[in-house]
Amino acid sequence: MSRSRGRRLGAFVFLSPGLTYLVVLMLVPLALVLSYTVFQRGRFGGIVYEFTTSNFARLFDPLYLGVVGNSLKIAALTTLIALLIGYPTAYLIAQLPRKWKTVALVAIVLPFWTNFIIRVYAWIILLSGPGLINSGLKALGLGPFELLYNEGAIVTGLLYSYLPLMVLPLYATIEKLDPQLREASANLGASAFTTFRKVTLPLTVSGVLTGCLFVFVPSFGNFVIPELLGGSKSLMVGNLIRNQFLAARDWPFGSTLTLALVAVLIVLLIAQAWAARRA
Repeated sequence: MSRSRGRRLGAFVFLSPGLTYLVVLMLVPLALVLSYTVFQRGRFGGIVYEFTTSNFARLFDPLYLGVVGNSLKIAALTTLIALLIGYPTAYLIAQLPRKWKTVALVAIVLPFWTNFIIRVYAWIILLSGPGLINSGLKALGLGPFELLYNEGAIVTGLLYSYLPLMVLPLYATIEKLDPQLREASANLGASAFTTFRKVTLPLTVSGVLTGCLFVFVPSFGNFVIPELLGGSKSLMVGNLIRNQFLAARDWPFGSTLTLALVAVLIVLLIAQAWAARRA
């Protein structure tokens, strides 16, 4: 066996588990979803294998476009707040002594060590009428307020769940900055804000784009948090897809919505990669 052939065989052996995972758990389900989009729903649910394009036409129904628009609004708001909180947090962590950086990063990822559903239910307890937050506001003479089952509760839950995904890539980018660049800017008479605007921020655009993508994508497709914290008042695209599969049993239209969601996410990935190259 030649050396080049042995290298190819070794590469195949090491790549085969990942490729198998990708094919079985991603490409095959995606192909099934794609195939269901051109069929019809049965009278009592399920799939009737008769060709139709009506599922794609239903995507442009104002009702469904409104749900998509609401999902984009909530995901964008969550991403913006996460950036406003995450950037200063990552910047401060990057300035800490090395021994405290590890402690701070562990504190950031600590919520991930707890079950996701448990964390969401904890917010239900905190935001409910007799919960801790309303009790504190009432003691100050400021409440109680309707903090649960609205879009504000959804944004709060999404922000809490995905904020670490904003902080970590920002920290990784800020940590790599050469401090001499900021020192040179200061020595040339630039203020702290000018140094941040013209030196720090442009050099960390890739981390900003990555963090925004990491927060926006799961926020846009999430259905657990809107279901538990938003109730029936706020419907997002993830809830709409779940309802089509489990409640309405309209698998063809649910598959069409899923395909549309995947297409939107692919466009976002391409846009992020293009913007990162330009930056």
